[in-house]
Amino acid sequence: MTANLRSRTATALGNPGLRKAIRDATDRFTTHREEGLDLANFEELRRAARATRAAIIADLPRILGTFADAAEGVGAEVHWAGDAAEARAIVTGIATAHGVELAVKAKSMLTEEIELNEALETAGIEVVETDLGEWIIQLAGQKPSHIIGPSLHLSKEDVAEIFNRRSDRPLPADPEALCAFARASLREKFLAADIGITGCNFAVAETGTVILVTNEGNGRMVTSLPPVHVVVMGMERIVETWDQLDLMMNLLPRSATGQKLSVYTTQVTGPRRSGETDGPEELHIVIVDNGRSNLLGTEFQEMLNCIRCGACLNVCPVYRQIGGHAYESVYSGPMGAVLTPLLAATGTSLDLAGASTLCGACYDACPVQIPLQDLLLSLRRINADTGGPAWSERAGWKNWARAWSRPGMYRKTVTAARRGSGALPAGLVPKGWRSGRTVPEARGTYDLRKALRDGKI
Repeated sequence: MTANLRSRTATALGNPGLRKAIRDATDRFTTHREEGLDLANFEELRRAARATRAAIIADLPRILGTFADAAEGVGAEVHWAGDAAEARAIVTGIATAHGVELAVKAKSMLTEEIELNEALETAGIEVVETDLGEWIIQLAGQKPSHIIGPSLHLSKEDVAEIFNRRSDRPLPADPEALCAFARASLREKFLAADIGITGCNFAVAETGTVILVTNEGNGRMVTSLPPVHVVVMGMERIVETWDQLDLMMNLLPRSATGQKLSVYTTQVTGPRRSGETDGPEELHIVIVDNGRSNLLGTEFQEMLNCIRCGACLNVCPVYRQIGGHAYESVYSGPMGAVLTPLLAATGTSLDLAGASTLCGACYDACPVQIPLQDLLLSLRRINADTGGPAWSERAGWKNWARAWSRPGMYRKTVTAARRGSGALPAGLVPKGWRSGRTVPEARGTYDLRKALRDGKI
């Protein structure tokens, strides 16, 4: 990472335009989610989804084997990638073997994770993102700010400025005009592409089917027009049966965008068959580990249950203030603060676990009930044990714990704070923290004996 979390956070907080864009977008996501959760048994479905995902991850090797056999049985070619470098090499090898000059892609956070675009471009292949948000940030030379809305940190004026660098006529900051320009520009890319690359929302093991969930239709174009289709799939993005998929699809769109069902739910089972006019001649499925198997059997295994809905980002008070780029990771918000350091082979990025108030809003929003606040606490302990925080911070917390573990010292410090609360802003409370906040008044200690005498309990 190019700077520590505090520095990146300070930069984000100093950008009022960014904060407004993030707040407006996450407010819309949250409102739509609340409107979409019209299921009387929603909490029951969450419990069922958690149990289902846990059972799948516990039996992951067998289920992946079933999927691979079924996919190959319908004509797909399955590849296994142990890490990002191997995944890049597999996809690049497929592309170069077919003499690919132009690749079109649907939105995939996993391809961002393994830095696939850079590898293909190094091999001399033009790569075009076809999801509108992804295309915008590709043109801007940026990374996604949100796993559902990659460019939600940008205003329509920002997008117009980006598009006008490519347009032969001035474009207004009007969403309809901007979308029309994107549609016209991308249509010729769909028709000329030699290969289509997608991610995978889910895979169904019993039939070898890949499921793609989109709202723009670009996924249909990417999977049906180019002669070769490559799916890059995280090893955990799988269900065993269609009944399990039905459960997940009741929760994913509602949690992500508030829709009962996304506009396009595409099911890909093998390449084009004899007599069919649409679809690729070849289908390659690259199943990627890249650190995921290291979580199996650990306290962090439940993180593999994540279905990438983004709901935890939208409710997180930290993400809503600083946006995704402050995390400097493909995965941001609470789920990213957990997943990023777990997937990092060097054990870096542990400071991301500090980007949380531990309020539990992420758990309440998670459709598969991942206890993100508990996992963040575990990562904080690991960070502390490995000397991550500065010595002054570690010393401060140790002294605080030592003082407040003694009842007498606790009462004395709280009483002193209460009596001198008026002086706290100018004295004990750091100026950086104090800016923009109202310092609460200390209320004193709770006297159990007195409460008993007074009949209050």
